[in-house]
Amino acid sequence: MKVSYRQSAKDDVIRQFRHYLVTMAVPEIALRFREAVKDTVASLREHPLIGPHYPLRNPRSWPVMGFDAIHVSYLSVLTAIRVIRVLHQKRNITSGGFLRSIGIF
Repeated sequence: MKVSYRQSAKDDVIRQFRHYLVTMAVPEIALRFREAVKDTVASLREHPLIGPHYPLRNPRSWPVMGFDAIHVSYLSVLTAIRVIRVLHQKRNITSGGFLRSIGIF
């Protein structure tokens, strides 16, 4: 199954990586986070329907391995996983701005 990342998801990963690397000055956590995102997406590729699906919220969501407060929001389509965002759960992903950014509203 193919995996694609929206630019917003790539930006999210870079932002979080920089947060760990620069702001918190813990490069080992930054590297672990980057690898955890890769491992989580690889797992989603093998099991695309694992994330709960809510009728009013189209994207599925699954926690990044070892970083449970950060979730990968993704769409599972016939032959691909589309990673939409990679966000800390304190961010309100059900807001109109987020939903508009992924084409739901």
